[in-house]
Amino acid sequence: MPSTDSRPTSAPPRSDPGEAVPGVPAARRAHRAAGLPARVRAGLRHAAPALAAYAAVRLTGLLTLTLWAHRRHHGVWPILAAQWDADWYLGIADHGYARHLGTAFDANNLAFFPLYPVLVKAVAAVTPGSRASTGLAIAGVCSFVAAWGVHAVGSHLYGRRVGVLLTVLWAALPVGLVQWMGYTESLFTAFTAWALYAALTGRLLWAASLASLAGLTRPTGVAVAAAVAVAALLSLRRGFRARALAAVVLAPAGWLAYVGWVGHRLGRWDGYFAVQRLWHNEWDGGAETVRRLREVLAQNSSPELFLVMVTVTLLAAVALYALSVGDRQPLPLLVLTGILLLIVLGSGGVYFPRARFLLPGFPLLLPLALYLTRASRRLRTLFLTAAVLGSAYCGAYMVLVWPSAP
Repeated sequence: MPSTDSRPTSAPPRSDPGEAVPGVPAARRAHRAAGLPARVRAGLRHAAPALAAYAAVRLTGLLTLTLWAHRRHHGVWPILAAQWDADWYLGIADHGYARHLGTAFDANNLAFFPLYPVLVKAVAAVTPGSRASTGLAIAGVCSFVAAWGVHAVGSHLYGRRVGVLLTVLWAALPVGLVQWMGYTESLFTAFTAWALYAALTGRLLWAASLASLAGLTRPTGVAVAAAVAVAALLSLRRGFRARALAAVVLAPAGWLAYVGWVGHRLGRWDGYFAVQRLWHNEWDGGAETVRRLREVLAQNSSPELFLVMVTVTLLAAVALYALSVGDRQPLPLLVLTGILLLIVLGSGGVYFPRARFLLPGFPLLLPLALYLTRASRRLRTLFLTAAVLGSAYCGAYMVLVWPSAP
C-alpha cells in the first residue's frame, strides 16, 4: 500500500480536457477529445469491482427493506420515491417555488435547492412514467456515478484496493438507503466526488464547474466550493494563475446564484436565510448539538434507536476527521469535510437528519479504509459483513419504524 507521503498531490496538474492549450494544434485536441470515450471505458473497467460491490451492498439493503415492508403491508416504491424530502422536490417540479416568505414553520419550499427538481421535471418530460419514478431513477443512476467518483478519489490517493474499500464503506453507511431514495444525496455526492478528483488531478475548471453544480443541489455545496477554491489557490504556486483564479470565481457561482435568486424573489437580501430560520436552521455554534448529545447519551434512559445511531455517527465523524488530519489528507479533502462537519454540528436545526447530511463526506472514511487494508482478512470480512448487515437493518428501520424523515 502506498504510504500517505507518496500521494501524487504535488504532481504537475494536467490541463483540462476541454480547455484550449496554447501550442497544441486543433487536430491534436480533437484526437484527445475522441479518446475520451476510451478513457471512460478504461475508468469503468478499473472501477468495476467497486461498482459491483456497491451494487451488492445496496441490493442487500433493498432486499431487507422489501421483506420487512412486506411483513408490515407497506409498499416499497412510495417509501423510496415519494415521502418526506422526495415529496417536497416533486412539489417543486410540479408547481415551482413559493413567491412569498410566509410565517409558517417548515412550509416554504425555497429551502430546497433547484437542480434536482429541475432534472426530474426535464427528464420526466421526455420519458415515460411518473415524476416520482423519474426522480428515483435519477437518484439510482447518480448513486453509481457517485460510487465511481468515491472509488476514483480513494484509488488515486492510495491505490485501487483502498478505492474499493472506501466505496463499500460509503455504501454501507447506516443511512445508506438514502442513496436509493428520491433525495439529493446521490446527485450531490456525485458532484462532490468528481469535483475532488478533478481538483486532485489538476483539472481546475472541471472541478470548479462540478462544484458550481453541487452548489445548485444542496446548501452544503458551499463546502465543495471552498475545497475546490483551496485547490485552485494552492496551484498558484505552480504558476497557473488565470485558470486558478477562474476556478476560484466559478466554484461558488451555483450556490451564490440560488441564494441571490431567493433574495431577489423575496425582495430582501437575506431571503434565503430567512427561509432557513423558518425551518429552524440557524447557526448556534453547536449548542443544540451538545444538548441533544447529552440528552441521548446521559439523560434519556430509553432513547430512540434511530437517534442513538445519529449520535454515534456524529461522534464517529469527529473522530475520523481527527484521524484524517493526522494522516495528512490533501487539504481540499480536509476543507470539504471540515466545513461539512462545521455546518452539521453547528446548526441549531433538527437533529435526526444529521447523519444523512454527512453522506457526501466520504473522505472521512479514508482512515478506516486504510486500516482495513492492513487488517487480517478475517477481521476485514467480519467488519464489512457487520457494516453491510447493520446498514441494511438501519435503513429499513429508518423508513419503516422511525416516524420522521430520514
